[in-house]
Amino acid sequence: MSISADTQELNSYINNKIDIESVASFKGNEHIIKLNFSFDINLIREALDEIKEKSEFKTGPSGFHALAMTKRPGHSVDDDKDLVGRYYTRVDESYQEISKDELVDESAFTELVDVFKGTYFETIHQELSARYPIGRVRILEKSSFNCNSWHRDPEPRIHIPIVTNPGALFIVNHHCTHLPADGSVYFTDTRGYHTALNGSDQPRTHLVAALAYPEYQP
Repeated sequence: MSISADTQELNSYINNKIDIESVASFKGNEHIIKLNFSFDINLIREALDEIKEKSEFKTGPSGFHALAMTKRPGHSVDDDKDLVGRYYTRVDESYQEISKDELVDESAFTELVDVFKGTYFETIHQELSARYPIGRVRILEKSSFNCNSWHRDPEPRIHIPIVTNPGALFIVNHHCTHLPADGSVYFTDTRGYHTALNGSDQPRTHLVAALAYPEYQP
């Protein structure tokens, strides 16, 4: 009995070697780039433990918890847009893009929230601000077995993983990778469609800084 072309094709796939190692490491592309400087991950975690004793995370959409690190001068964290801002998404089979929430002036978020002052996070904020136009900075905790919406932002982001696991992944357009929590700093071009997911039973925590460039116009 002859073997069909379809069967032969599938058999050729079955015999392929499966990569089960590199998925637990970082693999970048033009949308997710590991930058050429880093911070001390142990100092970051120690500072976060201290801050969590004084402040509570706010619950945001898509199952993440947020702690605002910057605010607008003269404003409190409660009245600032510290959790979400403008984003674009496609919600149904029409594939039509829509916008949600208000556009945030990222450049206005120049002041460190009091609980972060004098901590290692102040050093991080100073170092980032010396290099880039930094807007809102938040500590985002992603719950276990959870995924963000599929969307794009008006501006890109900086990510510094603080606590992670191999099941925590970041996807921009068609590229997916893991971001290890070793003090590395990552540029994520969230002007493209993206999501973050946590497929582990442990939470994932990142420092996320918006880059206050003008809104991307496709």
